[in-house]
Amino acid sequence: MLFFRIAARFAFCGACLLFGVVARGADYVVVVSKATQSDSEWSKVVGELVAKYQAEVIVYDNDVSESLPALRKTFPRYACFVATSQEAGRPMVADVHRLTRTLDDDPYADVFWGILTGYDAANALAIAREREPLVIKRVASGTELAMDRVTEGVWYCELEQNRMVRKTPGGDAKQSQGPSDTTQALAATLTEYKADLFVTSGHATERNWQIGFRYRNGEFQSKAGELFGVDTMGTRIPILSSNPRVYLPIGNCLMGHIDGPDAMALAFMNSAGVRQMMGYTVPTGYGYGGWGCLDYFVEQPGRYTFVEAFFANQHALIDRLEMNFPEIARLNTPPGSMPSRKFTLSDTARKAGLSVDDGRGLLHDRDVVALYGDPAWSAKLAPGKLSYEQTLTEVSAGVFALEIKPLSGEKSFEPVNQNGSERGGRPFVHFFPNRLKDIEIISGKEFSPVITDTFVLIPNPRVCDPNKTYRVEFKATVVTPRP
Repeated sequence: MLFFRIAARFAFCGACLLFGVVARGADYVVVVSKATQSDSEWSKVVGELVAKYQAEVIVYDNDVSESLPALRKTFPRYACFVATSQEAGRPMVADVHRLTRTLDDDPYADVFWGILTGYDAANALAIAREREPLVIKRVASGTELAMDRVTEGVWYCELEQNRMVRKTPGGDAKQSQGPSDTTQALAATLTEYKADLFVTSGHATERNWQIGFRYRNGEFQSKAGELFGVDTMGTRIPILSSNPRVYLPIGNCLMGHIDGPDAMALAFMNSAGVRQMMGYTVPTGYGYGGWGCLDYFVEQPGRYTFVEAFFANQHALIDRLEMNFPEIARLNTPPGSMPSRKFTLSDTARKAGLSVDDGRGLLHDRDVVALYGDPAWSAKLAPGKLSYEQTLTEVSAGVFALEIKPLSGEKSFEPVNQNGSERGGRPFVHFFPNRLKDIEIISGKEFSPVITDTFVLIPNPRVCDPNKTYRVEFKATVVTPRP
C-alpha cells in the first residue's frame, strides 16, 4: 500500500501504451456465492467471464465479506461480483463498496468492481458475453446535458415543458419545440434512435421514472423484466431494444435498488440492452455520488471509460470526506442514513466554505450508488471537446512527466454544465494501468496530489492561468501483475 499527499497538481491521459496491460488471469477475479455458483444456469455466467478474461474465481459461503482474504492475496485490477437479483440488493451494494476499500490501508477503492446481475441468468449471461468495446456517439437524456461534448444527441427538459435541445453530427446544439408529453419521444431514443448512452434524473422509485420534474408528464415503468412507457393519456409504449448501451440515472431516487423481479434496474438490463449502469439504491438528496459521473464521463469525452469515470467520482467523494471531515470519514452508517450533526467542522472545511451538512451528504452518498455490469468492459464516449489537455510521458527509465495544458483559457477548470447537484470543481484523476510503488515526486510539489498505488488525484485549482502548463515529474516502479 502506498498513500500520501504531496504538493502537486496535475492530470493525465491514457498511459496504457506506456505500461501495456490488459485484464487477464489474476488481474480479473469473479466473486460469487456458493449457492449462485452451484446453480447450473448462473454458473454459465461465471464460466463466460472465466473464458473471457482467464479469470480466477473466489467463492464465498454466506457473506461477500468472506472473500476479503482471497481478494487481498490476489489483489486484482478488476473484481466482478456475480449475483442473482435476490442477492444484488441495497445491502450488497454497500458491502461491496466497503469490502473493496479494505484490500490495503488507504480509504479508497482498491479495484475496479461491478456487480453483474440481471433479471435472470440468461440476461446476466448476455451482459457477460458482451465483448466489443462501445464507442458512444448517440446520447439521449431526460435532463440537460453538455451537448457540445457529444457527437450527437437529444435531451428533453424535465423542468420546462416543450423544451428540447438536439445536436447532429458536425453541427451545433440547437433548442427547439418538443412535445408536451415526452414519453413516446424518450422511448423512441432507445428503440429507434438507438442511443448508446441514456441519462435520466427527477423523481423515481424502484417501479417507475416520473419524466417531468416540474410539470405533468408520462412515466417509464417496469414489470417482470419488461420496460415500458405510460404517457399522460394512459397509453402503454413497449420498450424493447438489444442495442448495447450505458444508463446513467444520475439524479433519480432508488433507480439502482434491486428489491425484487419488478425493479427498474432489471428491466433496463433485460428489456433495453443496458450493459453497464449506475444508480442510487436509496432516495437521493445531496447528489455528489450521482451527478459527478457526468463531470468525468460526458464532459471529458474519450478520457475515461464509464467504469473509470464512476470510480474517479468515488475517489473524489472520499477525498473530499477525508480532507474536510476526518471525524466522520471512516464511519459506516446504515445505507442511506446520515450521521448526527454533532461533530466538529474542521478548519479545512471552513476555509473551503463547507458545512456540517456537506459532510453528512458525502457520507450518505458514499456507499449507496450501485455499479452494475462487467467492470472490464469498455464503454467510452467518442473523443470530443476537452477543456484541458492531460498527458503522461516517460521522460527516462522510471521517470514520468505529467502535464495539464489549459485549452479554454481562464475557464479551463470551471464547470462545463451546472445542471443538477454538487456539480463542477472535481479533482483531476488518473488511473495507472499497473500498480506503482516507490513513488517519489521530483518536481511540482506545490500542487498537492494524492497518490496511491493505483491512481493519482489532484485537487482542482478552480482559478486557471491559461498561459501556464501544470507539470509534475515523479519516479515510480511498475508492479508487474501476477500471471
